[in-house]
Amino acid sequence: MARYTGPKTKIARKFGEAIFGDDKSFEKRNYPPGQHGNNRRRGKKSEYAIQLMEKQKAKYTYGILERQFRGLFKKARAAQGITGEVLLQLCESRLDNVVYRMGISPSRSGARQLVSHRHITVNGELVNIPSYSLKAGDVVAVREKSKSLEAIDRSLSNSSHVYEWITWNDDTKQGTYVSIPARIQIPENINEQFIVELYSK
Repeated sequence: MARYTGPKTKIARKFGEAIFGDDKSFEKRNYPPGQHGNNRRRGKKSEYAIQLMEKQKAKYTYGILERQFRGLFKKARAAQGITGEVLLQLCESRLDNVVYRMGISPSRSGARQLVSHRHITVNGELVNIPSYSLKAGDVVAVREKSKSLEAIDRSLSNSSHVYEWITWNDDTKQGTYVSIPARIQIPENINEQFIVELYSK
């Protein structure tokens, strides 16, 4: 399964925000990496550079590599609605992302691992494909044998995020992907229009 495994703080510093979640190293050095990272007089970026950076930020945020991301864009462009908004909705509908949003894991990479290691069920069936696309009404749960995992309990006890399009029951360790989120409900700081412009060239 292809995924980014490189240094995360360096990438977060490149974008100027902790896109992988809480990061103490990023908080200490929240300026771009490299020899001139802390130089305030950095050159003005071209339109293409800004668009490319936005696409890379989205890919790193959701843990998707280029080929898969391009496939999602094609799917979004063919669907009804605003292409950029549909693209983010497709990213949000991924099983690994919903597991992360539900608080079962503190990070998307951790959520991806839980799914791959067969700890998660969808509508009562084991699903081990992180990119599995959920539909409104799908029930996501921790597998019965995995409910006692300390890592899951710790993540759930530390989770404080509440999303309008997701419900979660701590007692049964299951939740529902109630609906596809509207753009205003997606908290990620991504300018999806730049991504659309980049792919449309």
